[in-house]
Amino acid sequence: MRTDSRLSRMLHVLLHMARHDQPFTSDQIAKMLGTNPVVVRRTMAGLRQAGYVSAGKGVGGGWRIVCDLQRVTLLDIHRAVGGPKLFAIGIERDHPDCLVEQVVNAAMQDALQQAEAILLQRLASVTLGDLAAEFDANYPADAHLD
Repeated sequence: MRTDSRLSRMLHVLLHMARHDQPFTSDQIAKMLGTNPVVVRRTMAGLRQAGYVSAGKGVGGGWRIVCDLQRVTLLDIHRAVGGPKLFAIGIERDHPDCLVEQVVNAAMQDALQQAEAILLQRLASVTLGDLAAEFDANYPADAHLD
């Protein structure tokens, strides 16, 4: 099963954007991510709608980060890129009258809700600024950025 990497991919892009005072075209971002510019525009549209990036057209145009990195959390970005379902694990509903299925589903549902709450709390506690500061603390200013 393929995982949804939109969040980590967009965090990657946003941190690159924060490190450069120039716009990034959809083509440049697509090359960075190994994807299609149409996919980039579709994903970036959610970030633009949330007010985290802007898009300029024409010569010198492209995507720019326009948010305060200290105020935007990983959860904010998760939601802006479409907030994909956090877990692929699900519960079975083939036999709703089966008492065994009911017990299993209740236990699974409870565990999944608790795990999701913890993950969402953690995403809400980390900002883009935190990631940028961690990068700056761990890598020299001339570090190669991919």
